[in-house]
Amino acid sequence: MLPHRMTTLFLIRHGLTAVTGTRLYGQASGIDLDDRGRAQADALAERFRTVRLAAIYSSPLERCVQTVEPLATSKRLEVRSDAALIEMDAGRWTGRTLASLRRSRDWATVQRAPSQFRFPGGESFTQAHERIVGAAQRIAARHRGNVVLATHGDLVRILVTHFGGAHLDQFQRILIDTASVSVVHLDGGIPRVLLVNDTGGLERFAPRSRKASAATRTPQPASHRNLRG
Repeated sequence: MLPHRMTTLFLIRHGLTAVTGTRLYGQASGIDLDDRGRAQADALAERFRTVRLAAIYSSPLERCVQTVEPLATSKRLEVRSDAALIEMDAGRWTGRTLASLRRSRDWATVQRAPSQFRFPGGESFTQAHERIVGAAQRIAARHRGNVVLATHGDLVRILVTHFGGAHLDQFQRILIDTASVSVVHLDGGIPRVLLVNDTGGLERFAPRSRKASAATRTPQPASHRNLRG
């Protein structure tokens, strides 16, 4: 019988780029972090200072890899690229401004019923849901302990929605900031969403002393004041 694995996934959205919040850049490559994003990446490594990590996975796009490179260096781990963590394929919408997309007739569907929408010439939200959830479960089954997944805002929101037990159409209700950390614990039973859209310290996930009881070894949900977004 295979050993029972308990894995905590730290879901990280990439840091700021020069076009974050203005354009839908989808799977476009060659978009690097700007000075603000690089500062966020450095701060991210410090936030994880007391957290032990088993592995770091990233979307292959530069903005995600660059976000966790300082963290990987500080932990002496490699950044493992995983194509399943890549941003959604926005098809013919790639590169369009968000201002122009908000005037589109399809924008209301994207916001209110995303399960019914497919990007023209690209990916549907249901396809993205299947892809990212499958990747998270596959990676979690491979490791025991804390694992970082660096990916994109919509995909983090889809994962939080899924593991929180809500329908895909509800994922737009969740806010995920750049360089934020959301945390989900998977142990083969009911998934536990421990943190959402956090940009502060992660000391609560530091290893516990040996005197801690078995009931407190796994990080438990913090009070509601720690759940933002």
